[in-house]
Amino acid sequence: MKLKLMAGALATLAMISTSALAAEKIRVGICVSWPGYSSYEIAKQKNLLPDYEIEQTIFEDPVGGHSALAAGQIDVYHCTGDYTPLIAERGSDEVEVAFTAPSYGVDHIATAPGVDASNIKGKKVAAPQAYIGQLLMGVWLDANGLGVGDVEWVNLNADESVGPMMSGDLAAAYLYEPWLSKVTGALAGSKSAGDTSEAKFLETGIFMDVIYMNRNFIAEKRKAAKDVLKGHFLAMQAWNEDVSGTNQIFADFLKWPKPDVEGVIGTNGKSLQGGVYIYDFDESARVCGVLEGDPPFGVKNGGIVSTAALINDWWVKLALMKDKVDVAKGIDCSLMADLVKDGYRQSFQAK
Repeated sequence: MKLKLMAGALATLAMISTSALAAEKIRVGICVSWPGYSSYEIAKQKNLLPDYEIEQTIFEDPVGGHSALAAGQIDVYHCTGDYTPLIAERGSDEVEVAFTAPSYGVDHIATAPGVDASNIKGKKVAAPQAYIGQLLMGVWLDANGLGVGDVEWVNLNADESVGPMMSGDLAAAYLYEPWLSKVTGALAGSKSAGDTSEAKFLETGIFMDVIYMNRNFIAEKRKAAKDVLKGHFLAMQAWNEDVSGTNQIFADFLKWPKPDVEGVIGTNGKSLQGGVYIYDFDESARVCGVLEGDPPFGVKNGGIVSTAALINDWWVKLALMKDKVDVAKGIDCSLMADLVKDGYRQSFQAK
C-alpha cells in the first residue's frame, strides 16, 4: 500500500514538473509604471494564460524599452503609440500590433504660476523626448499659435519634472497623475492648461497606448503571440468584471495607493474622464480595420495607419524625424485579424 502511495505521489510530482517545464516564458516589457500597462499581471494572478510563464520588466524608460524589444530581449512591450513612425523609419525588429487605450484626459500640460500661452515664449518646457509628452507639448503649442522653436525644450519624464516645476525652473511640463496633483496641490497658481480629453486632442487618435511585439517572436512563435495578445483583452474583461479587486492587484503590483490607481483607470470597468478609456477587443479590432464598425471618439475604421502617419508629421515638425515614411511598415494587425477569424469577440461597457 505504501509503495502504491509513493508511486502515486511520484507520478503526481512528475506531472507537476512536466507542466511547469511546458510553460513557455513570455517576456513582457512595461515602459513606465502604469495601471493600463499592467494587464499581464492580471493575466498572471487570474491564470488567464495557463500555458505561459509571464516575466515582466518595468523600464521607466520608454526608449530603452523599445531598444530591448528590437534587440529581442523582450517579446512584448506595452507603451504609447508614438514610436511607430521611428520603427518604420529604422526598420527595427518590432511592430505595433494593437491599440489598447486612448488617453482620456490623463495627460496634461501644466503651467507654472503666472504662465500661459501668451507669455511662455522663450521659456523652458519639459517633456520626454520621443514619447507622448513631447507630442502633446508640440500639439498644445501649435493649438495656441506657437511654434516648437518658440520655447526651450528640456528632456524630462513626468516624475522628473515635479522638482523643477516646484522650484520655478520650468514654465510648463508634461504631467499625468499622480504627478499633476503633486504640483498643482502644492504650487499655488500652477494649473493644467490642456489635457487629452479635449476634442481637438482626443479625436486625433495619436495619444494612444498600444502593444508592440518583436517581429521574430511573431514569426517564430505565432501561436504564442496570438495567445498573449488575446490575454491582454481577457485581462481587461476580468477588470471589468471585478473592478475593485483588480484595481487592488494593479496597486500591489505597482506599489501605488489604490486611490491613485482609481484616479487613472477609474472604478466603472471601462473609462474615467480625466484618466483613460479602455478598449475592448472589438474596438481595437475596428481601429485595425479587421472588424466592421466605428471605433470610439471619431477615429476611423482602420485608423491605426493614419494616426501613425499624423504622428510622423509631428515628429518632422519637432525635428525628431527628417522625412515622411511608410508608417504601415511599423504596424502588423495580422494577429488581430487571426483572432477575428477565430471567432473571438469581446465588448464590455461601463458598470
